Amino acid sequence: MNGAEAPRRPDDDGEPELVLSPSETVAHNSAMRIAGARRGPTSTQKALASIVLGFELFIVALFGLTIFGLSALEPRELGLVLGGGLGVAILIALVSMRRGRFGILVGWVVHVLMLLTAIILPMSLIVSVLFTALWVYCMVRGARIDRDRAAWVAAQGGAA
Repeated sequence: MNGAEAPRRPDDDGEPELVLSPSETVAHNSAMRIAGARRGPTSTQKALASIVLGFELFIVALFGLTIFGLSALEPRELGLVLGGGLGVAILIALVSMRRGRFGILVGWVVHVLMLLTAIILPMSLIVSVLFTALWVYCMVRGARIDRDRAAWVAAQGGAA
């Protein structure tokens, strides 16, 4: 076996085994744990949602600081309240991601609110649109992966 070939699984059905690097393994396990993978079936959609919302938490903090720093609202502390409120909404979404679909619903609300920040800070529209597009892609692709996984598990006899 040369360095270009992937290792074969013991059942050797012709498919190369997926080998993750240590950092990829840690990132995958962390995302799945945050999404509640240890409780019940795993959900790729929730894992992807958690990742997007986690990055967005930093962005809304920067939105709030920018609104505060530019004195875009009067009183200027309102920018901090706005950024902090959106941050709390993201934290609620992340915490509730383990329980049903409520976290996903809150995530949609957060994205609408992020898009509305463009009324106060027009340049935030660029970042908000990019994150909303990423959110939509993750929701669609994650749901498809979850459906395909459920179909595969059913075809395997329910074990996996």
